[in-house]
Amino acid sequence: MLKRVLEQLRPAEAASLGPGDDCAVLTSTGDLVVTSDTMIEGPDFRLAWHSGYELGWKLAATNLSDVASMGARATALTVSFACPSDTPVELLAEVSRGLDAACAELAPGCGVIGGDLSRAPMLFAAVTAMGDLEGRAPVTRSAARAGDVVAYAGDLGLAGLGLSLLFANCADANGEAQSAGLAELRSQHGAALSAQFAPSPPIHLGVAASEAGATAMMDVSDGLALDANRMARASNVTLELSSSEIIRSFGAQRGVKVPLEAILEGGEDHGLLACFPKDIELPTGFHPIGAVRERQDAPVQVDGKSYAPRGWDPYTEYTPGLTTSKERA
Repeated sequence: MLKRVLEQLRPAEAASLGPGDDCAVLTSTGDLVVTSDTMIEGPDFRLAWHSGYELGWKLAATNLSDVASMGARATALTVSFACPSDTPVELLAEVSRGLDAACAELAPGCGVIGGDLSRAPMLFAAVTAMGDLEGRAPVTRSAARAGDVVAYAGDLGLAGLGLSLLFANCADANGEAQSAGLAELRSQHGAALSAQFAPSPPIHLGVAASEAGATAMMDVSDGLALDANRMARASNVTLELSSSEIIRSFGAQRGVKVPLEAILEGGEDHGLLACFPKDIELPTGFHPIGAVRERQDAPVQVDGKSYAPRGWDPYTEYTPGLTTSKERA
C-alpha cells in the first residue's frame, strides 16, 4: 500500500533525502516555519461528497496557506493516514495524486517527503507543512499597526456557499452526507463546490506580501470575521472593515454572487488576510477591505459597528447561517 501511495508523489526540491528512510533531510537557506493540521472523516470531510483527489488537494492547500501566511516559501509536507482495513488502496492513491497536483500548481518545488500509515475506524489524515523564510523575518498576526490598510487575497465566501449547498441538497434530515444529487449540484454550482472541495489559495502571494512590507498576515480558514478578530486581539488593535470595499472586490467571484454574510462568516477559502503600511502599493492580487484603528471596544467593526466574531469554531460547533447542519465538512 505504501509503495502505491509513494508512486504518486514527486520529490520535494528542498529534500536531499526523501521517503524511504527513518527521516527525510531538508536543505534550508533561512529559518524554517512548521505547521500541522488534521482532517477527520465526518467533521472535516465526507467521502460521499469528496473524491479522493479533491481530498488530497484540500489537505495540501489548507496547510500550504498557513506556510504562506508567515511569508515563507513552502518546501515540504509530511502526510500520515489512518483508515479502516477495508479502505481501497486506489482511494489512498487518488488522495496522493491530489496532494501532488496541489503542490505542483500552488507551490512548485514543494512535495511530500514522508509520513505514516495506520488503522482507524474512519479515514484520518494528519499533515505537517514546512516552509523556508529565506532570510526574511516571519510575518505574524500580532504586528498590525493603527493606520495600516487591511487587505485580502483569494476567494472569500465561496467555500461556505458550497458547503451550504451541499447540506441543503445532498444531506438527509440529520445532516448525514448523501451522494444523491451531487452530480447535478456540481454542474449547477461548480465554482462554489470547487472552492469547498479543492480550494486554490494564492500561496505565492505570501512571499510577495512579505517582500512588500506586510506588517501582519494570517490564513483565513474559519471565516473573515472570526479570523480578523483573532488578528485584532493579537495585535491589540481594531480592524475596521468596509462593506462597500468588500462587496466591490468579493461580491461576485467566478461568476457567483456572494452575499456579505457569506463573505464575513463562511470559512475554508484559505485566502490571505494582511495589513500593509498605507503608503505602499499593494501586491497584485490583494484588495483593500478596511483599515487598522487604535483599539476600540470591539476588535472587529464593519462600517463603524461592532461585528461579532462568527465563523467556524470546532469547540462551540458554531455554524454560520449559511448551512442547515451543526457540522462542517
